[in-house]
Amino acid sequence: MFNARTPLFLTSALAFAVALPLAALAQPALQESAFWSHEVEAGDLPPVSERVPAEPLVVNVAAKGRTPGVQGGTLNTMVTRSKDIRQMVVYGYARLVGYNEAYDLVPDILESFENENNRIFTLNLREGHKWSSGDPFTSTDFEYWWKHIANNAELNPTGPPDFVRVEDELPEVTFPDASTVVFEWSRPNPSFLQVLAQAAPPFIYRPSAYLKQFHKDFAEPEALQEEIDYARVKSWAALHNKRDNMDKFDNPDLPTLQPWLNATAGKKIRHQFVRNPYYHRIDENGLQLPYIDTVEMEIVSGGLVAAKSNAGEADLQARGLDFRDIPILRKGEANGGYRTELWSSGTASQIAIYPNLNSGDEVWRQTLRDVRVRRALSVAINRAAINKSLYFKLAKPGAMTVLEQSPFFDQSLRDAWAQYDPDLANTLLDEAGLVERDGYGIRRLPDGRPMELVIETAGERQEVENALQIITDDWRDVGVKLVMRPLDRDILRNRVFSGTTMASVWYGWDNGLPQSYTSPAYLAPTDQVFLSWPKWGQFYQTGGSVGEAPDLPAGERLMELLHDWNLATDATMRAEAWREMLQIHADNVFAIGLVAGAPQPVVVSDRLRNVPKTAIWAWDPGAHFGVHRMDEFFFEDGEG
Repeated sequence: MFNARTPLFLTSALAFAVALPLAALAQPALQESAFWSHEVEAGDLPPVSERVPAEPLVVNVAAKGRTPGVQGGTLNTMVTRSKDIRQMVVYGYARLVGYNEAYDLVPDILESFENENNRIFTLNLREGHKWSSGDPFTSTDFEYWWKHIANNAELNPTGPPDFVRVEDELPEVTFPDASTVVFEWSRPNPSFLQVLAQAAPPFIYRPSAYLKQFHKDFAEPEALQEEIDYARVKSWAALHNKRDNMDKFDNPDLPTLQPWLNATAGKKIRHQFVRNPYYHRIDENGLQLPYIDTVEMEIVSGGLVAAKSNAGEADLQARGLDFRDIPILRKGEANGGYRTELWSSGTASQIAIYPNLNSGDEVWRQTLRDVRVRRALSVAINRAAINKSLYFKLAKPGAMTVLEQSPFFDQSLRDAWAQYDPDLANTLLDEAGLVERDGYGIRRLPDGRPMELVIETAGERQEVENALQIITDDWRDVGVKLVMRPLDRDILRNRVFSGTTMASVWYGWDNGLPQSYTSPAYLAPTDQVFLSWPKWGQFYQTGGSVGEAPDLPAGERLMELLHDWNLATDATMRAEAWREMLQIHADNVFAIGLVAGAPQPVVVSDRLRNVPKTAIWAWDPGAHFGVHRMDEFFFEDGEG
């Protein structure tokens, strides 16, 4: 799936590279949207020629093998939690730079960028680009974020985020003119552009004209206090953070650059998102994207997503659907007016068990830190049975590692400690000193307690519970009792982060498709969201003020290799760091992967066009529908 060549701007042999637009087309005559025509005629909205940038991003839809579309219609989709309306920022995937369908990084919101030795990044904005409110989008919005948010101690007590720190050094950020922003480090920051292209990016710009009314450095004190009282918060900082939620997408008043803007205030069962009149992309016929006027996102119980999709109530749906839903989805196609596509999964593992090496239970902490125990738990699992029972042998059993589309894929890494071998598991557990058993055959921990390993889940995926049922029998055969505890996702994560859990279950690494230019930070203990070492991640993320420093040699070596990757001067050196880090994970079994590559069902209305038949469903890189450009999807009749 990845382009085999190294992208121009990441070739270390070049000191200076300029990224080109997605499509080098002459700008066509612009066509006014019927959706906004009444507002334009009434004088409440400028004509489209004054709404798009002077040089919009012209997308040659036909050249991409797609059909130039028509505007109109309402697309229905579903999520299972009210906070997941933030998926519209993911699906819309308007980024300063973003991945195209070949997974190359290209300018998007930016007109272009310049990269000098991964140290100096010059970001060139589109002249005349505007926020959804009509306010100009300029370097002032970057300056506001850098000076008045990232470096404001009341809004950010820990200072600017990790991705702008290189060896604890912050960049020099300058704003030469209204359309230019420069980030400069003395040492390379090779992952800077990738971070900007993430599914959940750090927005290094803010709608300053809107947010200044909530900032003490700009707002009138009396007016600001009125806003604080009205919002029922304790301080101006709390107010500002509440209004400044570009990732959550739940403040309809907050201007956006995404293709659709939130038109629904408060918590509702259905949220409506309407086309952004100032969106920066147009097609070769002069139609402003997105093609679809409105997206309606319904919040439903997780167990109803497949049933409602089967009934034809979704025009585009993948979130909330699992492999096990394929039969019911196929059955409803004829009457439901949809088709079910099967996309590849981009996660490193469909299901992975994360032993918590930072568990607050000291006995369990030491037990799980013994690599022999983790290896034993892994080889005691009959992955072939899980694959047959849950995935009809269509998934790929094995340990958690990168996928075949990555140049770093090695079958030996997928096979490492993933063979079904109960005898070896018993031997390893005996060698770890867990030889005593109770009357039921369950091994005893060093303090005499039975070895009852509680695995906590988010309770959202039936396939997880089904897999754990199979593993329960496998582990009992080697003297380990598995206790499954379903929880709410947020509660689960908070328990992991606090060290309360023994082990948890989630997907594998989000990015199972890395290249040499992909930062391996997620393989090192840099983030609490890797559920095997939350305290190590907290230590890194807070500069040592919270959490624990990595105190296992393998964890320390992963940090050294990440450092080596950051300072590497060519792709070969970065690839070497990647391969050693993957080998360390394979040897140490920090996470116990079960299967990879299970197909992801994607429900698509029969009238919806330009949705790929085969594609990758991935969080990073890809932003789920984002990399496939949801703004180019359209209804054949212009109605949804």
